[in-house]
Amino acid sequence: MLQILAITTPIYLIIAAGFLAVRFGLFTKPELRVLGRFVIQFCMPALIFRALSQRSLGEVLNLPYLLAYALGSLALLLGATLYGRRLRGQPMPLAAMRGLGMSASNSGFVGYPILLQLIGPAAGVALALCMVVENLLILPLSLVLADSGNGGAAQRWHQALQQTLRNLLSNPLILAILAGFGFALLGLQLPEVLGRTVQIMATAASPIALFVIGGTLVGLRLEGVRRDLACIAFGKLVLHPLAVLALLLVLPPIDPTLRLAAVMFAGMPMLSIYPVLAQKYHLEGLTAAALLVTTVLSFLSISLLLWALHTLLGWVP
Repeated sequence: MLQILAITTPIYLIIAAGFLAVRFGLFTKPELRVLGRFVIQFCMPALIFRALSQRSLGEVLNLPYLLAYALGSLALLLGATLYGRRLRGQPMPLAAMRGLGMSASNSGFVGYPILLQLIGPAAGVALALCMVVENLLILPLSLVLADSGNGGAAQRWHQALQQTLRNLLSNPLILAILAGFGFALLGLQLPEVLGRTVQIMATAASPIALFVIGGTLVGLRLEGVRRDLACIAFGKLVLHPLAVLALLLVLPPIDPTLRLAAVMFAGMPMLSIYPVLAQKYHLEGLTAAALLVTTVLSFLSISLLLWALHTLLGWVP
């Protein structure tokens, strides 16, 4: 257990450093948003492209991994939405946002730094595969479900699909995934100078991302229904990794390293833009509180998850 804490503790110390830096005025939240955009627009795409382009297509296009992660995430999204809508009588936007909080991980800012320590460069491949599921399936579907709560659902489905396609064409993360797959398919390599440039940019992704996450937690308040907060946190940190684990056990075997990565990515807290996405439905208070609670609890839950995978299942990173 001490070895596991030695892996996870530095991650949360950097998050704590970001929190304290904003709390005591060394940085402001607008300044951190600039850093966050730098990570999303430059560092993370460089990281994903480098991870995919340096491997063969067979290594990066892992269909069992995609299937397990996609079906596990989809089960949480639809199950939580149905539970909230039918059994608790919640409005569709609230039910869908709860489902999104349980099914979409912070794979880039929190998950990748942890998996990088566990499995090395293969973490970049796993990250890219997770982002394919999150950006092409979970995020669009959750927003479509939230928008279908009132009349004109068919029109909103059509509008949401059009908006999703437009966003994909300008999303640097998706473009990096496509470029990485293209290089892997064709067996291409960047010139050495460009390759080193991409490597340097990719190296900056993890520490800056963690620092930004810490700063964004400043000022978030634990407002909202306690039952909802507990439900979202439990679904994200416990049910999501269990769903992916169950599918991995019944689907054809995959590389042990990627198998570990899939479950660990599912066990990360929800994506950091969760409250931003919920603003449209006036749910930013609940979602911000859920983000804070889940991120804090994840220090313990991720350590326990890694311990269980290692001790009970013998999955060794």
